[in-house]
Amino acid sequence: MPRICEFFGIIITMYYNDHSPPHFHARYSGNEATILIETLEVYEGSLPRRALALVGEWAEQHRKELLIDWDLARKGKKLKTIRPLD
Repeated sequence: MPRICEFFGIIITMYYNDHSPPHFHARYSGNEATILIETLEVYEGSLPRRALALVGEWAEQHRKELLIDWDLARKGKKLKTIRPLD
């Protein structure tokens, strides 16, 4: 599971050849959520409210890059690191 970003203790990953719809995984303090890239809705799991807000802010800024990484992951290619939230 490639790590594509980390900020404020939140780890963002994607799996190779994962199921649709396009999404990423966010982990924080023992919690994990699967977030849909198109809508930024939680598909599965949960995160604390503040962590989820930070993930949403970050993903909104990097949606295009997330979709590029999604395509790379589906092809089994190396994912690109995405800049963290400042």
